[in-house]
Amino acid sequence: MASTYSPLKIELIGTGEQAGTWGVTTNTNLGTALEEAITGTADVAFSSADVTLTLTDTNSAQTGRNLRLNLTGTSGGARNLVLGSGMQIEKLYLVNNGLADAVTVKNTTGTGIAVPAGKTAFVFNNGTNVVDAITFLSSLQLSGDITMPSAGAIDDPNGNELIKFPSTVASAVNEITVSNAATGSPPKVESTGGDTNIGLNLISKGTGEVFTANFMSGVFSDRVVAIGNIGAATTLNASQGTVYTATLNQTGTLTLGSSNATANRATSFTLILTRGSGGPFTLTLAGGTFRAADGTLSPTTTANSVDIWFFFSTDGGSNWFVSIPIKNAQSI
Repeated sequence: MASTYSPLKIELIGTGEQAGTWGVTTNTNLGTALEEAITGTADVAFSSADVTLTLTDTNSAQTGRNLRLNLTGTSGGARNLVLGSGMQIEKLYLVNNGLADAVTVKNTTGTGIAVPAGKTAFVFNNGTNVVDAITFLSSLQLSGDITMPSAGAIDDPNGNELIKFPSTVASAVNEITVSNAATGSPPKVESTGGDTNIGLNLISKGTGEVFTANFMSGVFSDRVVAIGNIGAATTLNASQGTVYTATLNQTGTLTLGSSNATANRATSFTLILTRGSGGPFTLTLAGGTFRAADGTLSPTTTANSVDIWFFFSTDGGSNWFVSIPIKNAQSI
């Protein structure tokens, strides 16, 4: 009976066959075929086109049998490495993509797995599709950075995104979004440990700033924002900081923007208002309902003096309590 071949193309000698020469076949099976499948590495050269690998009935060296496939050459764009005839078998591959573009390792059917340029990945051919070989680790310790090749997220066991990494575009560079798929359940960043009094520090590096897009109870930005001259119509967005400086050189209206406060959160900020020369000038407040101790608010009439205006809201900016605790401040 003539020889047959296993899925890895190991030659299976037929009963009574190869008398006196079976040792050569066995040595090739062990020293070439099995070694390729267990520890072998082979280059796969690309030349601006997809590449298809095959396995045929021979136990001699074959690229598609090797454990590690080292992709070389020129990709000229995203490419496919197709596991073609004879390779629709269950097999593990370590794919090292040395090309300048992503390469999708796939069967003649199925979606496959895209290996980014310059990266190495374990993939598994289950006979129908090429899938990730590793989808779970009970523990992981890293000595370097985690790099996201494109937009992605770290999910919880239920598939909810916990930390989201946007794509690297001009408006989202160095940005991390913490999200929660549960309706009405806001995401949170918290400190944990044995000390129940432990807090959470947000610390900038160098001269950088740490501030929040919206005010939250107990968390405020200490950023000082310069508005400049208050014109006939000026908008102040209190989500940018807690202290604002402005100069009043003409009669104008100061409107509090819609992002000034968050519902059910206490919000406050201070306006340092310098009176310019000329006048007197009036300042009208808009963008909400304002309440003052005596029902009126007016800036100082003394040129080059300073007023301190304090704003406080408990309902998302619909109603503001306003006071001028320091008025007509001058140098002493």
